[in-house]
Amino acid sequence: MGNTYHCLTFSLVVLPSVLLTAYFFAQFPRLPQSFHVYPSLASLPPSSRSWSIYPPDFYEGGQYVDLPYGRIRYWVFGPETGKKIVFIHGFSIPAIIWKDVAPELAARGFRVLLFDLYGRGYSDAPQTAYDTALYTTQLALLMQHVKWDKAYIAGVSMGGGIAAAFTATFPDLVDDKIALVCPAGLMDTSDISRTMKFMSSPALQAVTSSSPFRFYLRRLANSTSDTDPIAELVRIQSAYLPGYNPALASSLRAGPLRGLKPAVETLGRSARKVLLVWGTADKVVPYKYSSVMQGLLPNSELVTIEDGPHDLTLTHPKLVTDALLRFFEDASS
Repeated sequence: MGNTYHCLTFSLVVLPSVLLTAYFFAQFPRLPQSFHVYPSLASLPPSSRSWSIYPPDFYEGGQYVDLPYGRIRYWVFGPETGKKIVFIHGFSIPAIIWKDVAPELAARGFRVLLFDLYGRGYSDAPQTAYDTALYTTQLALLMQHVKWDKAYIAGVSMGGGIAAAFTATFPDLVDDKIALVCPAGLMDTSDISRTMKFMSSPALQAVTSSSPFRFYLRRLANSTSDTDPIAELVRIQSAYLPGYNPALASSLRAGPLRGLKPAVETLGRSARKVLLVWGTADKVVPYKYSSVMQGLLPNSELVTIEDGPHDLTLTHPKLVTDALLRFFEDASS
């Protein structure tokens, strides 16, 4: 009786577990699923308000290139023999944020490269994690495409965090100077508002990505007039580009807004000069982080703009431009 019981127990409990384990180890892996790529502003008709605010030819020398995670828009202009400089925009506003700064540097002899990050402007929005690796690899591949061996780097807001991470990851592609305008990268989670945390949650993103909600956003965008074209452009992207809000949410949760202390420390150990430009009234990346950055970057200098908000390249473009020109043009620094 005992042997019969043990045999029955083995047949009902142990044997299925062994066979199931063997199946999982022996099964051949499935092919990886291809990720979905959402369209950019280029998918909107020319009659769209976005085309009058930020057309594809907003800067001269505009082209598209197909990279592994989708097509991106970039612009190269300025004297071909000039010192090369890459401008990286931030969290929600595409390359238009440099509109009053980058052309001035080109006019002073620099060769300028601007581009839209994945998920913004005229660059596609891949359905993937918008982490630091995605953004730094995007820039590395773009520089390879335009055949730039090395360049100065300037980043604003989240673009500053990308610039620091890019320099740490691809040091051979970065020249001896880097400029960070109110850069993210060291933010505490407590600095991110509860509203932004809630809006970036996967559950709410499932709702905001639905067709009814996006229809509501389009109705709202069409019925709301704004004297600020940049704010209107952000609203258009949110309402009409299905990949825009998920890109922002993923960037907020996994992107280069936080956790970049090791990259900044690596930058600090290099021989590169670093320019920091910060406004004392910055409510997005508070001014207190300027001293934290300086503590990690012994070769840095800080330009403080009194009462300056976060979007300094839009509100104080001349002060930012002057600081960049002095920094990048001074061959003795």
